[in-house]
Amino acid sequence: MKPMINKLFLHYWNPYLALVACGILSAVYFGITKGVWAVTGEFTRLGGHILQFFGVDISDWAYFDLVHMQGSTFTRTDGWIVWGMFIGALVMVLFSNNFKIRIPRQRRRLVQGLIGGVIAGFGARLALGCNLAAFFTGMPQFSFHSWIFIVATAIGTYFGTKITKKSWWKGKPALKKGNAMPSAKKDRKIQPYVGGIITLVYAGLIFYFFLTGKPMLGVAALFGAFFGILIERGQICFTSAFRDLWISGRGIMAKAIIAGMAVSSVITLIIMLIYGLEPITQIAAPSTFIGGILFGLGIVLASSCETGMMYRLMEGQILYLTVFIGNIIGATALAYAWDHLGVYSLLVESGNKINLITAIGPLKAIIATLIVLGICFAVTAYWQKHYRFGVGFKKGAQKHVS
Repeated sequence: MKPMINKLFLHYWNPYLALVACGILSAVYFGITKGVWAVTGEFTRLGGHILQFFGVDISDWAYFDLVHMQGSTFTRTDGWIVWGMFIGALVMVLFSNNFKIRIPRQRRRLVQGLIGGVIAGFGARLALGCNLAAFFTGMPQFSFHSWIFIVATAIGTYFGTKITKKSWWKGKPALKKGNAMPSAKKDRKIQPYVGGIITLVYAGLIFYFFLTGKPMLGVAALFGAFFGILIERGQICFTSAFRDLWISGRGIMAKAIIAGMAVSSVITLIIMLIYGLEPITQIAAPSTFIGGILFGLGIVLASSCETGMMYRLMEGQILYLTVFIGNIIGATALAYAWDHLGVYSLLVESGNKINLITAIGPLKAIIATLIVLGICFAVTAYWQKHYRFGVGFKKGAQKHVS
């Protein structure tokens, strides 16, 4: 029994296992609710509600009509996906005795996290979705915009790594005397009990939703918690996936993400065909490419994407509170710029919704998707084998150890 507990709570899970499970759950969630696994849309709504709280009239903001502001974050399925992810990640952090308030030694990191969060939030909503909405919603739904966004994100993260290497960005390292980590976690033994209490309360809330005729909220809260558990235990971070490739050549997270996308695409197609569901398609436009670049740049500057931010914040890392705030600010700024500054007419209006199922049929759509994902996996594997930090692809690089 103890070895099983240790594997569940004291060791991080294989990222392949975690991401394939995420892909399956994402497909099943779509089949049940016709909704998607995404977070920045709700971040945008939160920004709108904050503005309303301070008396700002947002009734003429077209973007808020687009994302549907009805109700509150606690009466929407998208809201409970987000809060469920926070809670699922938190309980796993507590069960593993890993919660600890951590403040960056370099205070500039707090400002950098905010700046990166703003850029990422703005870019994500300009492209009508963040990494989850492209990698685990757009791709499995065969929306062509996701390919544009993924390529653009890769470009943005590459330039982001170039910036973060600059001395003016890194600053001087803040040294700390003595051992950085305590020899034991004696003062945190209470954490698993707190995690257990939160789990019981949250389970009661889910039952309440079902018993009071709000089953979709219950489903969203349940799946959100599952997603939170998986991203925390798998340490799933799309920033790490790209950044590791560009800096050290490490491709484990990137390959695991590709595997999860492939599994999700197959299962989503099966669900759509069985139940006659229509795929969710977003506009492919210049805004998709520009938004993807901004998003990729922002997540590297912030040191985290939305999923990484969520579980790291639940670990007590204060830096990611500024990233979270930045995401909301950036998404809200885009909502204002959408029509007030002409972003829609300039970058979005010329685009079209393109879905591979409609364009070439279901069979060709899944074959094309799997072929492209297979190529991405092979390229990533080659990159991981031959690229080394500080050496690149120079002759003999494979003899060096990173």
